[in-house]
Order: sequence, then C-alpha cells, then structure tokens
Amino acid sequence: MLTLAQPLWLALLPVLALAFMFAGRREDSNLPRAYLVHPQLNLLDERAAQSRSSARRQTGLVFLSACLMTLSLAQPQWLGPRVPDKPLGRDIMLVVDTSSSMAIDDFIVKQQRVTRLDVLKDVAQSFVAARTGDRFGLIAFGDHAATLAPPSFDQDLIRAQLSRLQNGIAGESTAIGDAIGLALKQVNSAGRLSPALILFSDGDSTAGEMKPSEALVAAQALGVKIYTVEIGTDLFASPSRRLSKSTEPSLAQIAAQTGAKHYVAGSASALQTIIADIGRLEPTIERPATQRQISEWYWLALLGAVAFLIAAQGVALREADT
Repeated sequence: MLTLAQPLWLALLPVLALAFMFAGRREDSNLPRAYLVHPQLNLLDERAAQSRSSARRQTGLVFLSACLMTLSLAQPQWLGPRVPDKPLGRDIMLVVDTSSSMAIDDFIVKQQRVTRLDVLKDVAQSFVAARTGDRFGLIAFGDHAATLAPPSFDQDLIRAQLSRLQNGIAGESTAIGDAIGLALKQVNSAGRLSPALILFSDGDSTAGEMKPSEALVAAQALGVKIYTVEIGTDLFASPSRRLSKSTEPSLAQIAAQTGAKHYVAGSASALQTIIADIGRLEPTIERPATQRQISEWYWLALLGAVAFLIAAQGVALREADT
C-alpha cells in the first residue's frame, strides 16, 4: 500500500502552481513587440514565437521538477506486510555443573558414548535458539561459581559460551549454593514474567561458601523458580552422588520448594524432552504485530526532479545556441 509519511507538504503544490503562472505571465508581458515594417519581419515573428515556446517548455519542466521535490518532502512510502514483534520473554539463567563427574561418558548418541557435558551443551544450545524473546545467562560451577555470560538477548553469545564449556574449568567439586546465589543476583525479578533458573548437575552440593538452603530461601523471597535437572544414569558413578547424611536440600527438594519441577535425564532424548517441558512450563507471551515493512520511495521523486531540471537546462542551452 502506497502512503505519505508527511502529506502536509503537498499543500505547497497550489502555491507553486500560482507562482509559476504569475512568472509565466510576466515573461510574456516583457517580450518586445515589433511594429516596424521590414522585409524580414516574418523572421522576427518566428524568432519571438520560438523564444516564447522554449520559455514555456523550460518553465513547465522546472515546475514539474519543483512538484516532484515537494512530493519527495511528503515522503512517499510503500507499506509491506506486518512484522511480528518478538515475544515477551523472561530472564532464564542456565546454571551448569562442570565438575569432573560431568566428564563421565554414560550417554549414547548415534551409537557412540558421549560425556554428560557434551550432550547437555547441544541440548541447551537448541533450547536457547528456539526462544527469541528471553534473556539468557550462563553460570558454570565446580569448586566455585563463575558467570560466563550475564543475562542477554544475544543468543549467539550464549550459544558460543555454551560451546566453550569444559570439565573442571571451575574446579572438581559441586558448589550448588554459590551457583544459585550468583544467578539470583543477576536476574530481573521485577519484570512482567518471573525469571527462572535451570540447574544442571549430577549430584549434591559438596563445596561453596553459600549453603543450598540459604540460596533456597533467597530464591523463595524473590519468587524465582529453580528447575533442577539431574544428569546421568549411574547413581554411584560420581562421589558427589553417593548417599550421605547431609541435611541440605536435594535437587528435588530445591525444585519443589520453589514451585518448579525436578527431572532426571538418563539419556540424550530424555534430556531433550525435559528441556521441551521446561519451555512449556515457562512460556513466552506472543505480542500482536504493530510494525510493518516500509520501503522509502522519496528517492524516485528526487530522481525525477533532477531529470526534469536537466531537461530544462537542455532547452535553455539549445535556445542559446540558436
């Protein structure tokens, strides 16, 4: 659909028409009138007629150029189809255990054994790519917790940081309390949609300055859900997963007490199903399309104006040559 962004400029067109009409009449009244009787008088009449015709053509071309310039000021545009806005999302922090036990290759992908961390990275990257409206952040933890990417809409950054995750980059233990506390500091809990944490680990907390119970209280106060995903198939493959007398809440208890869910991922397909289920439980809000694709056409009017000016100058040059 063709439209004008600044249509008020078209009010200049009647003014331009009156100005050029007045200018044309003045030129006609200023032309010399011959009353002499001379054998070559007819040549003078032809010359005067040619001059009047050239002047009118030149004036007409300049008038058309001025009209097109005015049209370009009105900013003609072509409105294309509506462009859907990004859905309204939330802050989602991916909290990933990178301890040594995540290097255990008890996952089977395409008939090959793959480590827990490698499978997790692939699934998490697909999850990030599918949610355009959310701000994702990434935290890795072991003996301590470290922010690899603060909450950001830059999906390429988050996916790149996920691909760089390596076992042991934050130590060999599992500081779950520190990781949750660090994540809670970075999410926006005042947004329209409440933030969420997705904690991937293969065992209980064995290190850190902040206890999981303390982090749990902070999450409850902020209204942040913590989805916990227990990675791996062998319950006793990791020292951190052996039975202990710890009074700290387990991954299942952390999820339950924040209103979230706890999952156990024993295969790559199960992990994909878990991620899809979390995405369903924490949906984005679709927003109606309010913008359209716009193509600016003012340059066509300017191009036409320049063409008419060049033609008018050509008429003047031919008149001068004769």
